[in-house]
Amino acid sequence: MKWADGSRKRMHDGANSIGNLLVEGFHYLGLFAIGAATAWASLMAFMDMVDKGHASIDDILLLFIYLELGAMVGIYFKTNHLPIRFLLYIAITALTRYLIGDVSHHKAPDIGLLYLCGGIFLLSLSVLAVRFASYKFPSSKAIDATGDVVGENVLDR
Repeated sequence: MKWADGSRKRMHDGANSIGNLLVEGFHYLGLFAIGAATAWASLMAFMDMVDKGHASIDDILLLFIYLELGAMVGIYFKTNHLPIRFLLYIAITALTRYLIGDVSHHKAPDIGLLYLCGGIFLLSLSVLAVRFASYKFPSSKAIDATGDVVGENVLDR
C-alpha cells in the first residue's frame, strides 16, 4: 500500500502544480490585458486632447483616473493585494470630474450638486478610516505570487 500512497501523493502534487500554473497564467494574462487596456485608453484620451488643441479640466481628471488604474494594476501585479484606497481615489476623482462637468456644462446647480459633494465627502471619510485602520491594525505581511514577503506593510500607510 506504500506504493499507492506514494502514487497518490505524486498525482496530487502534479495536479496541484499544473493547477497553480494555469491559475497564475490566467492571473498574469488578465493583469496584462487590464494594464494594456488602461494604457491604450489613456493614450487615446491624450491623443484626443492633442487633436482638440487644448485640455479641459475634465480631460485632465480623466487622465488622473487612468493613472490611478495603472498604479492599482502595478501594485496588484507586485503584491497580489488590491489596496482599497486606490478604488476610493478613483471614485473621488470620477465624482469630482462629474461634478465639474455638470456645473460647467449644464443648468444651474440643484440638489444633485449636494448629492455629489456628499458622496465625495463620504468617500474622503472612507479613505481616512481605511488609512487609520491600516495604521492602527496592520495586516499580515504582503506576499507575491511565489509566496515571498514583499515590503513592510507600506501599501496602506
